Amino acid sequence: MRCILCHTYSFSLICAACRRRLLAPSLSIRIIGDGFKVYSFYNYADAGPLIKTKHTHIGASVYRILAAESFGWFRSDFSFDTPVAVIPVDDRPKSGYAHTAILARALNSGHLRPRYGTLHARSDISYSGKTLAFRQSHPRRFHYTGKGVETAIIVDDIITTGTTILEAKEVLEKAGVTPLFALTLADASQR
Repeated sequence: MRCILCHTYSFSLICAACRRRLLAPSLSIRIIGDGFKVYSFYNYADAGPLIKTKHTHIGASVYRILAAESFGWFRSDFSFDTPVAVIPVDDRPKSGYAHTAILARALNSGHLRPRYGTLHARSDISYSGKTLAFRQSHPRRFHYTGKGVETAIIVDDIITTGTTILEAKEVLEKAGVTPLFALTLADASQR
């Protein structure tokens, strides 16, 4: 097969050279709401075309590569005194897989434990290309079903306005969970 970025022959959708050159994560921090930190690994202007593959037949494979390069890198440096839950935002399968579940899985380690299927939106509204006003007037209406979680990291693929992450944080807090921060692949405000 050929690398989808440089078109050289490769055993993977993205060759090792492109991974080193183009997918080295550059951690950025964005503060939203009342001081909640969201860490992102890529600028959306750079990673956007890869992130948009989530709606195609190669999306799951591309997301596994992005997750390994970014979330996997984060996992290797993260340590905490007690286990921390990793809660993917709305990890119901779409297009045959759940992209946020792939990201959460890349964090799985001794300190980080994914909790799949615990934070789902009751609304199927798409926020893609929508304004902040639209997002605020059409909440995702998250429902949390997890048990036995004290601290958590929220995982999503993109932060645009921060509305989704703030709503997820609020629902978790009401359930007695302390969200430490959120992790996303890319920050769309860095264009």
